[in-house]
Amino acid sequence: MPTNQMPHNIDAEAALLSCLILDENVQTDVLEQLSEEDFYQQSHRLVLAAMKRIFADRKTVDVVTLTDRLERDGTLEKAGGLQAVTELASFTPSSANYKQYLSIVKRDAVNRSLIRASRDVIENSMASPEERDAIAYAEKQIYDISKKEDGTNLEGLGDGAVVQQVIEKFEEISHDPHAYRGLATGFTKLDDITHGLQKGSLVIIAARPGMGKTSLAMNIVEHACLDNGKVAAVFSLEMPRSEIVQRLLCAHAETSMERALSGKLEGKDWKNLVRAADKLRKSRIYIDDSSSITPAEILSKCRRLASAEGQLDLVMIDYIQLMNSGEKMGSGDFNRQQEIASITRFLKIMAKELDVPVIALSQLRRIQTKEPQLSDLRESGAIEQDADIVMFINRPDVTATADDMAKGNIVKGAAELVIAKHRNGALGRIQLRFLGETTRFVDVEDQNRPTEEPTYSHAVSSAEELPPQSDDGIPFE
Repeated sequence: MPTNQMPHNIDAEAALLSCLILDENVQTDVLEQLSEEDFYQQSHRLVLAAMKRIFADRKTVDVVTLTDRLERDGTLEKAGGLQAVTELASFTPSSANYKQYLSIVKRDAVNRSLIRASRDVIENSMASPEERDAIAYAEKQIYDISKKEDGTNLEGLGDGAVVQQVIEKFEEISHDPHAYRGLATGFTKLDDITHGLQKGSLVIIAARPGMGKTSLAMNIVEHACLDNGKVAAVFSLEMPRSEIVQRLLCAHAETSMERALSGKLEGKDWKNLVRAADKLRKSRIYIDDSSSITPAEILSKCRRLASAEGQLDLVMIDYIQLMNSGEKMGSGDFNRQQEIASITRFLKIMAKELDVPVIALSQLRRIQTKEPQLSDLRESGAIEQDADIVMFINRPDVTATADDMAKGNIVKGAAELVIAKHRNGALGRIQLRFLGETTRFVDVEDQNRPTEEPTYSHAVSSAEELPPQSDDGIPFE
């Protein structure tokens, strides 16, 4: 083959098409796997297109139906005419080796795609003003080819292998309840209900501004990395890296951030901070504070991190509504909903590919029912659809009136984590306490409420809309 030609094997293409004409079972097995781009020769592409149309009409592909279809499509002459179709039918005497022919055709098609992608990457790299855009583009080109080829077929359960795997899994759990436990969050009741955050899961933590979404997510990152030596990637689209580290440091040292920022630290505080700083330096927490990042870029960076570290255990993204999909969308709320749907779908696919839990934070509408519910997720029902777990943070003291606080109706710092969706387990409520000084949620020692499914109040909140707040409930200037 000349070096300036794309990879191809005309004989393998003709042999595969011949098998499709000869054997109805091969048609059923192979046609859905093939696309016109898999064939190098134009006449073979036209023949395949006609075959797929015949098959879609639930008719058998043979010389007569194929010739008729090509003629009706006006492509018979371009495909070589009746003689070429007849020759294809007799190109191979048997369909026995169709899998080998299919493998050759697919191999050459992938290689052609890689060559075209490489050319596009070169052209894009020559014109791209930003190196990260060029890298993201290159990785996306290769990833799209890989994803296209990574297909699985419907398989029956007759061999019993998968069924046996599940039985063995249940047996292991019966002997050791922690055998298949996921990533521990550090919150006892939450880990009991979820059995830890499972690999491949998309976990949404949602709340109104000022309820502590970032704090809760970073508490989980802290427990995973500082207490258990895990590797985590944190993507903060709103908060700079220095502020994330500031929160981690004060939370792990159990030191008041307010006293630290006002210069009122005491000797014990300094000792705790030094110890916490030493653990942070040795930890494997990686923070990206790019204010504009796409899911494809996040996946690219996570792949590189997993390769460099040899593992990746957790991804945290703060927060979904600040992301853009990287795709061109029209204007208007509807298109923004489509974009959010595209983002959440990609995040779920990313969690599955990386085989790690992905925690993504989400805003709720500011005016909502007293207790958050799934319909309050901003901009898209796709967040609920794609997520494996959806958790709401409910802190009555944030929206309570001064009168409520004075009467003692509301306990300062009391928080409730409402598991409103759990694809593989129970729903429930978990009582926590928020320590504002250290931006930390902690378990309430006495869980005085049994596990129960969340119930939603339909009374509309009479609270006026709050001014913009940080995630600690502190109004922005």
